[in-house]
Amino acid sequence: MRHLAQPRVLGRASIASLVTTLACHLRLAHWLNRTDPLWLLEPTIFLCGIVLWGFVFAWHTTCTRRPVFTLKIEPRLFITVTVTGIAVAAAFHLFLDPTLRLKTPEDYPVDPRQWLAMALFSIAFNQLFFIFAPFAWLIRLFQNQRVAIILTVLFGATVLAIKMHSTPASISPALFAAFLLGRIAMGFLSVSVYLRGGVLLSWWWTLLIESRLLLDLAGNP
Repeated sequence: MRHLAQPRVLGRASIASLVTTLACHLRLAHWLNRTDPLWLLEPTIFLCGIVLWGFVFAWHTTCTRRPVFTLKIEPRLFITVTVTGIAVAAAFHLFLDPTLRLKTPEDYPVDPRQWLAMALFSIAFNQLFFIFAPFAWLIRLFQNQRVAIILTVLFGATVLAIKMHSTPASISPALFAAFLLGRIAMGFLSVSVYLRGGVLLSWWWTLLIESRLLLDLAGNP
């Protein structure tokens, strides 16, 4: 725990959390069904972000011997991640999105402004909550990268399964299984991208996946 309390770690976590909070602003501001005011939600995001980013800066590099942010990404790795991201985005767009859009329309943007808000939130907060912070905490806890990867993926899949189970629309077992398997595969790919290329490459990967939603917004102002 001494790494988590270091001033250098807390300083970096605070700066990163501030950026995360700013990126989440549009999503929070356009959240139609929110019951709490922005002045309460944004400080909550900021304080939670300090803790989550603290996990990352305290334990990721120490336990993996890899930097959190990699500025010099190998061209071959960048191309591989880009091609894979486009392929995964196309698979979701063709096979899962048409049905899921009918079941959970709130998860899909209706105009470019809403897409931007949702994409920024996914890049800034979802990746931190589902990948970066859980992996850092789990690898610190178990001191085993393989176990940390598996549990990180299972954590994300469990949260999404609970979310889908609580949706008002009925979802068939086949669709639920297909979505869950797809998300598990996405989880392993996302962790792999993060470990190989750090946060920046992971953000690029997420942007590629989210960009598929723009295809259905062609012509919308």
